[in-house]
Amino acid sequence: MKRAAPALSLKRLKRLNPLAACAALAVLVLASPAALAQEKTLRIAMTAADIPRTLGQPDQGFEGNRFTGIPIYDALTQWDLSKADAPSVLIPGVATSWAVDAKDKTHWVFKLRPGVKFHDGSAFNADAVVWNVQKVLDKDAPQFDASQVGVTASRMPTLKSARKIDDMTVEFVTSEPDAFLPINLSNLFMASPAHWQKKFDAAAGATPADKAKAAWTAFAADPAGSGPFKVTRFVARERLELAANKTYWDAKRVPKIDKVVMIPMPEANARTAALLGGQVDWIEAPSPDAMAQITQRGFKIYSNAQPHVWPWQLSFAEGSPWLDKRVRQAANLCIDRGGMKQLLGGMMAEPKGTVPPGHPWFGKPAFDIRYDVKAAQALMTQAGYSAAKPIKVKVQISASGSGQMQPLPMNEFAQQSLKQCFFDVQFDVIEWNTLFTNWRKGAKDPSANGANAVNISFAAMDPFFAMVRFVSTKAFPPVSNNWGYYGSPEVDKLVADARTSFDDKARDAALARLHTHIVDDAPFVWIAHDVGPRAMSAKVKNVVQPRSWFIDIATMTMD
Repeated sequence: MKRAAPALSLKRLKRLNPLAACAALAVLVLASPAALAQEKTLRIAMTAADIPRTLGQPDQGFEGNRFTGIPIYDALTQWDLSKADAPSVLIPGVATSWAVDAKDKTHWVFKLRPGVKFHDGSAFNADAVVWNVQKVLDKDAPQFDASQVGVTASRMPTLKSARKIDDMTVEFVTSEPDAFLPINLSNLFMASPAHWQKKFDAAAGATPADKAKAAWTAFAADPAGSGPFKVTRFVARERLELAANKTYWDAKRVPKIDKVVMIPMPEANARTAALLGGQVDWIEAPSPDAMAQITQRGFKIYSNAQPHVWPWQLSFAEGSPWLDKRVRQAANLCIDRGGMKQLLGGMMAEPKGTVPPGHPWFGKPAFDIRYDVKAAQALMTQAGYSAAKPIKVKVQISASGSGQMQPLPMNEFAQQSLKQCFFDVQFDVIEWNTLFTNWRKGAKDPSANGANAVNISFAAMDPFFAMVRFVSTKAFPPVSNNWGYYGSPEVDKLVADARTSFDDKARDAALARLHTHIVDDAPFVWIAHDVGPRAMSAKVKNVVQPRSWFIDIATMTMD
């Protein structure tokens, strides 16, 4: 195979049609057949338009956690991704155990896993944990990096500090009793302090802050975590190459695949053509109308029920058209989810709320989310709207991105569905990572561009991610993801009941009451639950599609 000319880049590829782009992409991403025969290489086409950040705390939503967080780094706690027939649960990562102080439930003690090494050979210990907490919470720490704060602090908003007790023991302090902390810490990835220090010592800069910024830039290009894969090459917007970490601490997750190549490819048709053309082995979110062709060609499509919600999150700022509950409930009654499921080739589930019926947090909502145009029209008529006097709403959406499924056709389908119930829907289409950043700024920020709803899918595997960050007044922007400023003393009390319940059964009961209130009050238009479709070459083996937004590459093999 000829080598690519220097002028060939992804910018040029974007100007090509999908099939031509994929043919050209082969020149960029494929090694020679002889080289491929010598090492087992897995090539993945992501939905993101850029490589998620590699410096420790990924961006690009949870696609970043999936592709640069979990493979490269470890967290104190992690999700069990080894089962397809049961929900993923929290398990030890590089912490072996944790416990809240019986007398002061703002204090936690975590015991660390001995013998863990970072990719640069330095030891993982309590000092490293404290250092990684300080990188996002302590503005006076030399390693503090403001660019990592937004995607981290918003996911663990009660964490205040960490203190070393001994080499293998760390104490965490929260601002209030918070039973969710061990779950939240699955999002704090451990970077090597020693490796960063070398980058800092070599960095140029007039001030320590300038040197730290330069050090993090250098670290991102040559990172060191302790995960099952190590970064060997990084080219922004083009490719990320990982190599197996054969000395990984967990014998069950020592990779058998030698090399992983990740390629940003936000267009579904381009991803699908790349798979069919043999340029990649795995694509996220294949084009729905190509599903039959994909399977007929011998590729496998994996999917599973998962806690992942595809909604419109509504604004409760002054003047929002969504302030009337009748309008919110009408929108939920006017979406033809069965028709949308058909549009997606069956690759979605129809929601009844944030969690499904039968889930321990579902509760007993009085409002039944369903397709009932007459009931929706009646509610809209009561609220003063009609075909001659529709309500105008504006939704900020993306054209692609992590967990966004097929955002353009899905949103256009919802737009047409809602028209029959007197909704005049407009869209503000922006790039995914920009939309994700805007999410933390809120509906009142200029970045909303006049939108009174936002379409950002979210993982719902734990109480904080599923509910609390969207309804607590303590999660108003920029603290977390309560973009729409929804909340009330009643909701805050329900949140506090759940957050301060350290007994599992009591916590589930409190969360069921919270979910009941959320469904009945409808601060979302619940449109779909994702089932995470991905298509892979039959050469990829030992694939476990868990009931999770995440997936573990480390345990896979290739023929």
